[in-house]
Amino acid sequence: MSEEKKKKRYGFKRWIVIGLIILGAYCAFFGPTIYKPVSPVVVLPPEPTGLSIFGFQITNTILGTLIADIVLLLIAYFGAYQFAKTGKLVPSGITNAFEAIIEFLWNTVEGAAGKWAKKIFPIPATIFLIVFMANMVKLVPGFESIGYLKGVHKGEGYAPVKLFNIGSLDVFSIDKGQPHEVEESGEHEISASSEGESHESGGMCTACEIVPYLRGSATDLNFTIALGILAVLFTQVFGVWAGGIGYFGKFIAIKQLISGGIFGAINFIVGLLELILEFMKIVSFGFRLFGNVFGGAILLSVIGALVAVGVPPLLYIFELFFGVIQAYVFFLLATIFISMATVSHH
Repeated sequence: MSEEKKKKRYGFKRWIVIGLIILGAYCAFFGPTIYKPVSPVVVLPPEPTGLSIFGFQITNTILGTLIADIVLLLIAYFGAYQFAKTGKLVPSGITNAFEAIIEFLWNTVEGAAGKWAKKIFPIPATIFLIVFMANMVKLVPGFESIGYLKGVHKGEGYAPVKLFNIGSLDVFSIDKGQPHEVEESGEHEISASSEGESHESGGMCTACEIVPYLRGSATDLNFTIALGILAVLFTQVFGVWAGGIGYFGKFIAIKQLISGGIFGAINFIVGLLELILEFMKIVSFGFRLFGNVFGGAILLSVIGALVAVGVPPLLYIFELFFGVIQAYVFFLLATIFISMATVSHH
């Protein structure tokens, strides 16, 4: 009986997958142009969402980061805290998965930092979890595809098409079959009114693009550079914690310069290079994560517009794997740098 049920279930799922592939192919290649995917507008800086907190503008990358934070906190509360209150020893489900992740991270830090592992662990582990969750959340459908209409300042835009109403809110899309070329910066941003309609100087734009409400956190240099600054800052904190104020002697070797002769002068120059390298770590941290995640997002969008069926799911699997790897690389480098700072430079 169990084998028959498995066969039937497998057959049903198979037809669902085939049906979705056929539906996707119809929408992308044979159906009305309103359903056909449009090549994305590549924008480096984060874009405003129209939301603000105490006058502070909330961009689409900040909103994506807040969602990742909320998901992580919910998992911590309902997965870890509530499980700990039950008194059980063996977790299950998502709690079991996160226990395995935390145990793996702990073993890595313990192997690199030794007796300092307990003090160091919260810093790189927190960085890993937030980067990991931000990379996973951005793969949810709707990220970088649902937003508000904005007039194209220069280049190619598309005519807006009304899809349906949600109460008083009008929902629009752009039609790939109605392209419009804009040579000069003649159109300006459209903001949604309280009635849910988009206006630009009292009317709808004719050459539009979509500004997404949500964007991956790591596609914003502010996010990656901030994490790099924190990692380098905690490297100095733990260096002073372990070696006292003498920790900074490896950067500015005044005593060796005065009494060490030619080798003292060499050590002094090497110390200055070490100081420069500490700042370069921030650039290395930030641009490595930003470049890989931003490039992956562009790849998904472009390939999704060119080959809408078959290839994108494979790229999603690749992005899933790559998001975990990038979070782990950031975690590992932070762990190594902080651990090295606790060891005397002598």
